[in-house]
Amino acid sequence: MVDKQELAKLEAYLRRTFNNHAISVRARMKKTDSAEVYLGEEFIGIIHVDDEDGDRSFNFTMAILDVDLED
Repeated sequence: MVDKQELAKLEAYLRRTFNNHAISVRARMKKTDSAEVYLGEEFIGIIHVDDEDGDRSFNFTMAILDVDLED
């Protein structure tokens, strides 16, 4: 489960890492094992929690559509 404190830590980490304070990490409505990542109001990806073998880690997945690459 991703709680509010962990969401805040993930958000702070992503903001520092990408040097962008417009990033936000939000809880998902019906899922507790992941969170949504936004840049401003645009959804950009999902963070999944991995609790295997007692080690907790997070996997960030971001899909990039070919139409997003067009100028």
